[in-house]
Amino acid sequence: MSLIALQRDFHAHLVDASSGLKARISARASSGLSIYRNAYRAQLTDCLGETFVQTRAWLGGETFIDAARSHVQRMPPSSWTLGAYGDGFDGTLSELYPDDPEVAELARIEWMLSKAFEAEDADALPASVISGIDWDNAVIVFVPTLRTIPALTNAGAILSELAEGGSPPAAASLPEPASMLIWRHNFTPCFRSIEAVERQAIELTDAGASFADLCATLVGMRGKEDGLALAGQMLGQWFADGLVHKVHMRFNPCA
Repeated sequence: MSLIALQRDFHAHLVDASSGLKARISARASSGLSIYRNAYRAQLTDCLGETFVQTRAWLGGETFIDAARSHVQRMPPSSWTLGAYGDGFDGTLSELYPDDPEVAELARIEWMLSKAFEAEDADALPASVISGIDWDNAVIVFVPTLRTIPALTNAGAILSELAEGGSPPAAASLPEPASMLIWRHNFTPCFRSIEAVERQAIELTDAGASFADLCATLVGMRGKEDGLALAGQMLGQWFADGLVHKVHMRFNPCA
């Protein structure tokens, strides 16, 4: 057997003990292999438990361990660092709990929060600068940690209560599909639920639209009075949340 074939069999055995490797090695080596395999799986399971603390609390310890072991078999590590191993765990949970979508959604939020914590630093502008900006030509640049993900359940409320040591609400679907906004403010990963209109506003702004363009879009959707009021509310909330990294002026050749 070549070295590469042996390495592949060894890896396959770590993931799935039925690979047949034991039949081709000595009893002494087989005993050591079992110890190594158990340690390998335990380390990966512990890694997932440290990343998905609230998901583990929601599922319960033993159930979470079973899910983590399924993930180890479904998706072995492929990165040089264990810090990346949580990627895709929500997909495993979706397959394991198709009738409980809050489980995968809870894990997805936790994973994105961990990624926000590790992302590059970027200072946020204070709300005190708002009055000094020419909003007719201003283009907002968000902090680089900002992400949005779909939200179909009340997983956000469940996570908040679990993190605070409270009693989480029963799982429930949201009346309307929404989104979860995730970012880091200073050294704290943050999240909040947003409606479809705010997600559209964030995507439009992130694509380079000016604040005036955003206002025009919202006026077209909600009418002049409500559209401008909504734009102002969003702007104030974005500054309060620490989402605005900088504001630059749009080039206007006719000015």
